[in-house]
Amino acid sequence: MSSGSANRRGVALTDAQRIAWLRLIRSDNVGPSTFRDLINHFGSADAALAAIPEMSRRGGASRAIRIATVEEAERELDFARRFKAKLVGIGEPEYPPALRQIDGAPPLLAMKGDFSAALRPSLGVVGSRNSSISGSKIAAMFARDCGRAGYTITSGLARGIDTAAHRASLDTGTIAVLAGGLDQPYPPENIPLLGEITGGCGLAVSEMPFGWEPRARDFPRRNRIIAGISLGVVVIEAAQRSGSLITARMAGDFGRLVFAVPGSPLDPRCHGTNDLLKNGGIVTTSSQDILEALAPISQLDLFDAPSIKEPTEEGPSPLMQPLDESDRTRIAAALGPTPVEIDDIIRHTELPASTVYLVLLELDLAGRLHRHPGGMVSISMSA
Repeated sequence: MSSGSANRRGVALTDAQRIAWLRLIRSDNVGPSTFRDLINHFGSADAALAAIPEMSRRGGASRAIRIATVEEAERELDFARRFKAKLVGIGEPEYPPALRQIDGAPPLLAMKGDFSAALRPSLGVVGSRNSSISGSKIAAMFARDCGRAGYTITSGLARGIDTAAHRASLDTGTIAVLAGGLDQPYPPENIPLLGEITGGCGLAVSEMPFGWEPRARDFPRRNRIIAGISLGVVVIEAAQRSGSLITARMAGDFGRLVFAVPGSPLDPRCHGTNDLLKNGGIVTTSSQDILEALAPISQLDLFDAPSIKEPTEEGPSPLMQPLDESDRTRIAAALGPTPVEIDDIIRHTELPASTVYLVLLELDLAGRLHRHPGGMVSISMSA
């Protein structure tokens, strides 16, 4: 198994870059994909911040976009330092290397604890919050065995299966992915467990700002990070339409292995897991099933994954490309409520790809564009 801790690669952000990155990702209508596109187009977060007001206006924004201030970013960085945490950029050595590979990876992660846990190959373990005794025992067994084999165990700090997996891997390394800010763990009864994780050889991570209380819609975002960090995800006792199945689906979309533990057809907690097995999930009844399947993948060098990087030397930033207003109209008219691939927009409008991407970015900053899995986009009919 290759060891990330022995081969850290990446470029650390300067203090000024970290502030600019934080301002950009905390500004209105700037999500991870928009952040990446802005950096790719303008070359730096500073240049992107300067261009956002005009771009959102061109995209049809009904009001001025809110841009996070330097003071706000400095306050968050100061809070992180006092909280003994760090905001880590996607191109920095401490960033989980497998997470860099996914579409929409968080540009910045708040991280607290033993950073080396993020650099080892990881197995995600998820399942029912209302787990059975046997389900919790299985989760603990898999986490303990795979942890001893060199894998970090990643989960979501929830009750039930998550809790069992974290506890069983405290000594070998575990990552708790939070849906809210690092200072807003959920559920409250797992606050002591989180302290054990960050005080030992484990790690807590979140893409949300400090002080952010988790909402229902934040948990799928957390689940995507669990799936992205992990080389494979094992699902134990997942009901139909559960968050664990969302994690499993995302893992499959990211090209990760999806393991499922068979359960009784009479137990509603196992209906979703059994459905996974019908749809290609790997039948998993022992830790060895997981270790044998992960072995070839764990040898890959994940540090060669693409990431967002700014130029290391100062120079002129790319200028915003002037566009004909008719081009904007054609691209907006080509969009509708049904998600479409960007390549199809390029073919339909017969416009250069650079033009299409820039107009989509303007619409995104104006709050009119909707991004969907697989890089597809749509626009609301009222836009």
